[in-house]
Amino acid sequence: MGSYSIGEALNMLLEKSHWKPKVIELRMRQEWEAIVGKTIARYTRNINLYGKVLTIYTDVAPLKQELLLGKEQLTVRINEYFEDRVVEEIVIK
Repeated sequence: MGSYSIGEALNMLLEKSHWKPKVIELRMRQEWEAIVGKTIARYTRNINLYGKVLTIYTDVAPLKQELLLGKEQLTVRINEYFEDRVVEEIVIK
């Protein structure tokens, strides 16, 4: 048996237990303002991550339109933030 660092062991545990998507979703909810900025974070009421599909809920029509137009850029920003391909599609509701 090889020796692993604590970080490597935790990553292996997350991968094998299939907890990684939930951990990423929780981190995304907690760090949403850091990812998208104060204005967008203030007017989005919920975010959910199912697999690699991120669903963002907002009641503000202009923000909804802006998010629809900037889905690709937001996907890139989120994936860069997590340094992994965690989001492949974004749905705005």
